[in-house]
Amino acid sequence: MITRHVFQTDLTLKKGDITEESTDAIVNAANEHLMHGGGVAYAIAKKAGSILEEESRGIGYVPTGSAAITSGGNLPAKYVIHAVGPVWRGGKSNEPQLLRSAIRSSLELAKKHELKSISFPAISTGIFGYPLKNAAREMLSETLQFLRENPGELKLVQFVLFTDLDFETFKQELVQLIPE
Repeated sequence: MITRHVFQTDLTLKKGDITEESTDAIVNAANEHLMHGGGVAYAIAKKAGSILEEESRGIGYVPTGSAAITSGGNLPAKYVIHAVGPVWRGGKSNEPQLLRSAIRSSLELAKKHELKSISFPAISTGIFGYPLKNAAREMLSETLQFLRENPGELKLVQFVLFTDLDFETFKQELVQLIPE
C-alpha cells in the first residue's frame, strides 16, 4: 500500500478486491447500458445482489465519460458509482478525455452526495483494452486535479488494484506525479 496526503485528502493505492472495500462508495467499471456481465462489473453485481441490477435497469443508458450512482446492496460500501470509461481505439477517439471525464463524473457524484471516501478500480483496462500505464496516468492526474480544485472535500480516494501488475503500474505513475 502507498499513501500520499494531498490537498487535505489521503490518496491511496492498494492491491485488493474492490468488492471488500467499506469506503462510502466503490466505483464500477461500467458499460453504457449498465449491464454487469464481466470483469469487475460482474464481481460487484454478484456480491451486491439483485438490488444493484434493479437500480441499474432503472437508470438505463449512461454515456461514455459519465457516471451514475446506485446503492451498494449487499456490499460493505453504501453506494456504487458506475463510471463508463472508453473502449480503447488506438487513442484517436478521445479516449484520454473520456476516461478523465468518467473519473471526474465519479468524483463529482461523490461530492454531490456528500461522501467522504471512494475506491476506484483500473477503469477501462480489462475488456475495454485501455493500456494500463496510460489509464493509470489519466486516472491519477484527473483525481489530483479534482482534489486540487476541491481541497478536503473527500478524506480518502483510493485505487484498489486487483493484480500485482496493476498495483505496480499505478505506483510508478503516482511516484512520477507526486515524488516521495
